[in-house]
Order: sequence, then C-alpha cells, then structure tokens
Amino acid sequence: MRKVLCIILALGCVTAAWGQQADLRKGNRQFKKEKYAEADISYRKGLMLDTTSVAAHYNLANNLYRQQNMEEAAKQLDAVQMTASEEKFAADYYFNRGDVAIAQQDWQTAVNMFKESLRLRPEDLEAKENYIYARNKLMEQQQNQDQNQDQQNQNQQNQDQQNQDQQNQDQNQDQDQNQDQDQNKDQNQDQNQNQNQNQDQNQDQQQQQPQLSPQQAQQLLQAIQDKEKQTQEKVDEKKAQALKSRQKEKNW
Repeated sequence: MRKVLCIILALGCVTAAWGQQADLRKGNRQFKKEKYAEADISYRKGLMLDTTSVAAHYNLANNLYRQQNMEEAAKQLDAVQMTASEEKFAADYYFNRGDVAIAQQDWQTAVNMFKESLRLRPEDLEAKENYIYARNKLMEQQQNQDQNQDQQNQNQQNQDQQNQDQQNQDQNQDQDQNQDQDQNKDQNQDQNQNQNQNQDQNQDQQQQQPQLSPQQAQQLLQAIQDKEKQTQEKVDEKKAQALKSRQKEKNW
C-alpha cells in the first residue's frame, strides 16, 4: 500500500469537474502532511460532487487505510472495482485492494487481488511477495479449517457413540427392571395360586367330613362323658385297692 500511495497522490487531480479537482488537491496536500482526518473531509466533499469518481474513491480508500479503517477502505475500493480495472493504474488498484484484504486477514480475496495485479504487471516483485504470503496464509487457514472440521466430526462421532452407549445402557436397565417385575409377578402368582390351592384343600376336607345333626352330636357327647366316667371309676377302684393293701402292710 505504501508504494502505491505515492502514485495515487497524483491521481487526485484527474477529474472532469473543477470543484472536485480543488477538493482532491486539498485532500492530497493534507494527506502529505498526515492530516488524515482533514483529508477525509476533503475527499468526501469531492465524492459529493461526483460519486463515480475513481480518483476520489481511490484516494479516500488510501486515507482510510492509513487510519486503520480497513472495512470502510474496502468498501471504497469495491465501489469502483469495475471502472478501476479498466484504467491504466488497474495494477495499483488490485495491489491496494490486496493490501486491505491482508489487513483484514481475508486471504482468499488477497490472493485474487494480487494475482490480478501480477497479471497486469508481472515484474512487480512486491506484489509477487504479497501474493505468495497471502497464498501460504490461505493454505494454512484451509488446513486449520480441515483439522477443525475433522475434530468436530470426531467429537460428533464420540458424542453419538456416547449417546448410543447411554441408550443401550438405559434399554438394558429397562429390560432388567421388566424381568425383575415379571419374576416378582410370577412369584406373586405362584404364592396366590398356592394359597388358593390350600384354601381349596381345606374346603374339600371340611366338605368331606360328615356333618352331625344336633341329636347325633348330643348322643356323641353323652357317649364321651359316659366313657370318661367309666374310666374315672376304674381309676378310683384301683386307688382304693392300693390303699387297702398299704394298710395291711402297716399292721404287720
């Protein structure tokens, strides 16, 4: 950008309108004195008189470059790209646009611009150096992007695998829980079935036992009492005989 500026300073006077010429000359004088803020005003006044002026856009872009306003400098140059590319200083235009692109780290645009500049002026060693520099930066950027993309893809694959593993783990847990529930259910069913069978057996036993009428029950009770009475009488008789025997023994 520095070598082109020296050329562009003389281009401010190339215009059809005398008023614009005065503004551009004034801007160039201010630019030489590094009064960039004042030069900015003068160049913009010239643009108000002729918005299509290549010289006004061009010099304003260089002034903005010196003020580190790369975004606005790029806009000013892009505004006259079609016209500037047909002028005799087109090689310088592409050089300056490439310089702005380097400052913005827009490596693809920088490569394109310096390639055009070299096409028009193949002997320009500085343009060639800048072209090589921008091309290397572009390749480095693309490699980094590829590596980042590979890393993102790997991270995504790892995340997908983790999600799949978690899903499989959840499914296995659900299956285990379902199996446990089924086993508990089967156990409960077996217990209920056993209880029902026991109840049925008790009912069958109760049903198989003969049912006594009240009269038969009374007769059975009387028979039991009579039997107990007979047994008690026999016991009392034996006790009496034993007592009598002991009395005899005492008299002896």
